[in-house]
Amino acid sequence: MVSREIVRGIYWTGAIDFDRRLFDELIPLPNGTSYNSYLISGSEKTALIDTVDPTKEYELLSNIVKLNVDRIDYVVINHAEQDHSGSLPMILEFFPDAVVVTNEKCKDLLIALHHLPANQFRIIKDKETLSLGDRTLEFFMTPWTHWPETQITYLREDKILFTCDLFGSHMASSELYVTNEAEIYRSAKRYYAEIMMPFRNSIKGYVEMVKALPLVMIAPSHGPIYKRPQLILDAYTDWVSDTVKNEVVIAYVSMHGSTQKMVEHLIDALIARGITVKPFNLTRTDTGELALSLVDTATVIIATPTVLFGPHPQVVYATYLANMLKPKFRFASVIGSYGWGGKAVETIQKMLDHVKVEVIEPVMVKGLPDETTFQALNRLADEILKKHKEINIV
Repeated sequence: MVSREIVRGIYWTGAIDFDRRLFDELIPLPNGTSYNSYLISGSEKTALIDTVDPTKEYELLSNIVKLNVDRIDYVVINHAEQDHSGSLPMILEFFPDAVVVTNEKCKDLLIALHHLPANQFRIIKDKETLSLGDRTLEFFMTPWTHWPETQITYLREDKILFTCDLFGSHMASSELYVTNEAEIYRSAKRYYAEIMMPFRNSIKGYVEMVKALPLVMIAPSHGPIYKRPQLILDAYTDWVSDTVKNEVVIAYVSMHGSTQKMVEHLIDALIARGITVKPFNLTRTDTGELALSLVDTATVIIATPTVLFGPHPQVVYATYLANMLKPKFRFASVIGSYGWGGKAVETIQKMLDHVKVEVIEPVMVKGLPDETTFQALNRLADEILKKHKEINIV
């Protein structure tokens, strides 16, 4: 992929990874991803904003070389994670006089990750500026937009905000800018769910800060550039709010069909009460899709058979992820089947210690569900409807 000019003297120099299907050995990438790096030529100095994943470092270097760049004065690193900083050692090898511009925490991480010399850094603080001559970079500290050292960089004269992971999307596309807003909305929402949602309360303030800036473009480090920044700002405003929807997510596993029957009955009962239901069979589902569903839902139901004395391992994994992602759902319950006994309900409830939810009375049955079980599930559906009405989402 060749470098492309965004506006006069500002270039996208990143790399697109159409084939990558897993990020951090955890996050599925059905649409690949991109690693966006940006070169800014000022009248006196040249700056590179972020680098790319080390697997694509030669593409980054090739894009810079093709621009006939004879020097890079500054390499701004907004975030130390390797998909943004992994090519920094190579860039510094080819441009040994370049100064790495970042904050103190990021410097420490970069030295730990890449064994860089401490004297190659220039440390900046919140709202500090750096002149490139006719262009000015302004830096804003945004800790806990994923990592504790993250920052964003604003190009004052051109009104472009380089946000690194914030407002990003895992999408490999030959299009430099957002063209299909519906498609990018879903991709960005999934990205938010998987990566940003645990830091929702921190991000609220940063979104308001960004809204106050005069903006022509938002240029993240993953996914296409927003020429209409309001799209992603409005989306994030909604996602980080406390508002939930009249929805129930059911994450389930069934080994011998009993839990499956319970799930199917509860789905029908909830639909009959006008509630949107999103079921996920954990033995088959894409965990990213499950995370996406958790952004807005009011209620989560975990449905599990009992394995030995506790919940199914797939349920344990999904519950752990949901707890770490800290979605804003208000209510939760557990349903399922057991044989001789066990503590599936207690185990799941203890695992949800990072989310503030009201637990609705679980429905567990010994063996195959019967009419009494189905009546209990109907009562559970009634209680969910009641709770949703209490928070005015029905």
